[in-house]
Amino acid sequence: MKSCLSVEISLNYTMNATVAFMNLGGPEMIVIFVVILLLFGAKKIPELARGLGKSMGEFKKAREEFEHEITRAEDEVKIREAAGKEPRDS
Repeated sequence: MKSCLSVEISLNYTMNATVAFMNLGGPEMIVIFVVILLLFGAKKIPELARGLGKSMGEFKKAREEFEHEITRAEDEVKIREAAGKEPRDS
């Protein structure tokens, strides 16, 4: 029982630390934005955003192509299985 309790306490601590880290408020977001602005400059931020948007679009396109290939392969397998089960007139 003692080991189960220590695992539970450890998991609770890890989850609380994660939630605390991800819980960013308005002032924290402003500070992060200002630091990014100082690091990259006002002219570079639109270029970075544009590049990020293009890369996200390419990722989405690749994901959709992959999903299409998977569904097409599944359909081909179903067709082959159905063709093998049909009675033949020989």
